[in-house]
Amino acid sequence: MRRAARWWAGAVRLVAVAALVLPLGELAAGTAAAADAPTTTVRAVTGPVIRLGARGTAVRTLQRRLAALRYWVGPVDGVFGDATQQAIYALQKSARLAPDGVVGPATWRALARGVRAPFRPVVGAAVEIDLGRDLVLLVRGRDLLEAFNTSTGGGYAYATGAMSGVTTTPRGRFRIYRQVDGLDVSPLGELWRPKYFVGGVAIHGSWSVPPTPVSHGCVRLSIEAMDWVWATNQMPLGRTVLVY
Repeated sequence: MRRAARWWAGAVRLVAVAALVLPLGELAAGTAAAADAPTTTVRAVTGPVIRLGARGTAVRTLQRRLAALRYWVGPVDGVFGDATQQAIYALQKSARLAPDGVVGPATWRALARGVRAPFRPVVGAAVEIDLGRDLVLLVRGRDLLEAFNTSTGGGYAYATGAMSGVTTTPRGRFRIYRQVDGLDVSPLGELWRPKYFVGGVAIHGSWSVPPTPVSHGCVRLSIEAMDWVWATNQMPLGRTVLVY
């Protein structure tokens, strides 16, 4: 009886481990099965609480799943750096979670459910700026190519020299009409490799991209993300920009 009891306890532990490991393996591969798994399986999928500075297999699994869901995460290298934190912000915003950049149980469940950033299908290609969620989305036709965390106009009043106003990002349909391949210094701050789409408002790299709207009206991406945009020509001159 004791031998049978020990065997049964071991079998239960193996089943429990399998319920965790198998879905995470599917997440790493980015399979549709993981996203469409029943609720009971989704609840079983979890992982350690990880955050900026973490390293290892769990981080690599996380990065692969983020990339499969089209959150731009940079290199899949098992290092939870700024790019991974930015991708977590974007996922959490898409899932309507508080964007704290920490991967806890709710964020693991969002990954297991296959939460993608909502977008609007377009004819051709466009850069979409979702002000409600504060996301930048690269869209081609009915496909989401990449989703980024951003920080847009904070809605506060400002006065700098002869300039004053309210920091808002204008809504509408625009096109990228000017770009600077380097640092562009304006009266309101420093813009890294900006892509201007209306007046002095640009999508640009910044050394600070919090998960809340704090800019003067421009659309911030991380420096690493903006360098990738230039390297892959994802926002060429003339590209449609939809702000909603």
